[in-house]
Order: sequence, then structure tokens, then C-alpha cells
Amino acid sequence: MNATDFHTIEARGVKATLDLRGGHVRVFATEQDGRTIEPLHTAPWVDDKAIYEDESLDANLRFLSGDFFCAPFSAADFEQAPPHGWPANSTWKLVSVEAHPKGGQTARYELEKRVLGATVIKEFTLLDGHPFLYERHIFVGGEGAVPVGNHAMTRFDAGGRVSFSPKRFGMTPDTGLEPDPARGRSVLAYPSRFEDLTKAPRADGGTADLTTYPIGSRQEDFVALIEDSKNVLGWAAAIRPDKHDIFVSLKNPADFPITMMWFSNGGRDYAPWNGRHIGVLGLEEGRTYAGYGHKASIAPNPWSEAGIPTALTLDPAGEVEVRNVIGGVALPEGWTRVASVEAGASELVLTDEAGGTASVPYDAQFLMRGA
Repeated sequence: MNATDFHTIEARGVKATLDLRGGHVRVFATEQDGRTIEPLHTAPWVDDKAIYEDESLDANLRFLSGDFFCAPFSAADFEQAPPHGWPANSTWKLVSVEAHPKGGQTARYELEKRVLGATVIKEFTLLDGHPFLYERHIFVGGEGAVPVGNHAMTRFDAGGRVSFSPKRFGMTPDTGLEPDPARGRSVLAYPSRFEDLTKAPRADGGTADLTTYPIGSRQEDFVALIEDSKNVLGWAAAIRPDKHDIFVSLKNPADFPITMMWFSNGGRDYAPWNGRHIGVLGLEEGRTYAGYGHKASIAPNPWSEAGIPTALTLDPAGEVEVRNVIGGVALPEGWTRVASVEAGASELVLTDEAGGTASVPYDAQFLMRGA
């Protein structure tokens, strides 16, 4: 590992560092209230030379951190690639860094590998005073369709609360992430479908409140939440009281109609996990058929037949893209749960369940576009 493995961009009060070895955001930091907020998670082994140089492990696992783009999301069972695809496992090269007209910086990176023949561009923008990383992922050319997702992660060293824009329903897939008890364990029921996020079925016959972290101990679980089609802005907000911050994920539901929750709380016993990946919550925005992989997402499936897009169709003669925003906001005193998130012309307004509000600078135009 050396300095050339990373690239950092900065704007006033905010910075982001990309790990060029696998396209993972190693650092996202924003200055608020006289302190630094770093809402993203980094796996405990990423600086362990014995692991990051072990090429028998997928790069996605060796460099697991922050946020990364997946194409395909989950199993790469259509075109040969590691799980979550080359964007999460292959090297990226810096293409350009430019000043942003609104004040700040935009960096563009190109993926070394191709996805279905497409060139993939990662574009990061930081704006002065905005506590957000604005992300675009652009496919130039290529042919076919691919499920995509943005795989952001936060971590709770103590308990926390999670809330979302309205969802149609939640579901777990046919099997848990670790069905072999010799390797790991889950607490939720598989498969299941539910409308109330506070009452997700558990394997023991009880229910779990997905809006409170943790939902169990020594467990790995996966849930997909389908966005209400009436939502103009999709959002997730994770309050971390001990860190005095709120992790925020924003999307246009036309780009990403699914939010996936990955509960990684010491439930994997084999290397490099070894029961030490604790307190992690993935809040992953996707256009995919849950975690069923590339083939299942591009084939007719129950979601696509219900009008829910589960893949992104490439344009051999042009470009297609998806956008998302992640960030961190200082937690106001006394807040317990974010009840709503609304975009104004130049600010994002968060409201607590008790009615208090907090506003931060935000570029609402970034997400307000078609798929």
C-alpha cells in the first residue's frame, strides 16, 4: 500500500478519498460544529498487509470500506467477474480534477476493466460547505443490461436508529447470507415479505425492528426495501447518538428503486471476518433484484413484472448513468429519529420525530432527473 493507491478531493469543510485499487471510498469527512464527522465504516483488516496483498481474496473484500459501486450488484453470474463486479474489485485511474462552478471540485475516474463492453466512469463532486459526496456512475457504450447498486456502510459502536422514505414492502431472499452454521448465522426468517419495518419476521417466530440497531447479536442478515413509487426523493437516515451524527443516503427512486440493508454484526466466523466485523449496517441503493445476482435481475422476475426496474440497460451508441448522494450531518441535541427529509432549492431539511428541524446546504438539482 502506498500513497498512489489513493486519491483525495477537497472542498471547503469536506473531503473524500478514493481507494483506487478497488473503487472504495476510504475516507469521507465533513467539518461541522467545530468537529469532524466521518459517518462511513472501514473494515478492520484493510491495513493488514497479509490480507490486502492476499490475491486469493476478492479485492472487494480486501479493501472493504466506505462506499463502492457494484455492477453487477451481488453475484456476477452472467459475465465473468468477482462478486459485485469489476467496479468494486478492479483498479481505477484518475482522469481529471476540475473546479466546480458552484465552488468545490469534481473528479473523474475510469475503471480499468469493462462491464458488458462499456467504459465505466466514476464522478465525485464536493461542494463548498456541503456535507455530501455527490456521485455519478456513467456507462459509455456497452450492450445488454446490468443490475447496479451503491454499497454504502456505516457502523454503530453503540445502538442507533434508522429511518427511511416510505417503502412499499420489505423482503428477505430465499436463503440467509450464511446458511451453513459452521460459517455464520442469521436471525431473520428467509424468505419473508412484510409491510411494517418494525415487525420483520425472525427465524425464531418473533419479529425484529429494522429501524433500531442492532437487531441481534453475532448475525449477518440481508433485507431489500422497495421504494414507494410516489416518492420524489428516496432517503435513509441513520442516527448514531454516540458519534453525535446522522449518516444520510439520498437517491432519485427512478435511478435506484431499492434500498438494501446489510446487517453485519459479527455473524461470519471465517477469514478475514473472524467474528470481528461488528456493528456494521450497509444502506445500499440499488436497481437490482435483491441479492439474486445478474442473471436473475435481467430475466423476467416478480419485481420487474410489477414494474420495478431491476437492471440498467446500456446504450451501445451513447451513455447511461445513475446518481446518488451520501453524507453526514451533525446530530442536534435531543434528536431520537429522523421523521422526514425534504429537499429545498439549496438546502436539505431534516425533521425529528418531535418536530425539530435541521438544515444543511444541498444541491437539489443533482438528483432531480430521469433515470
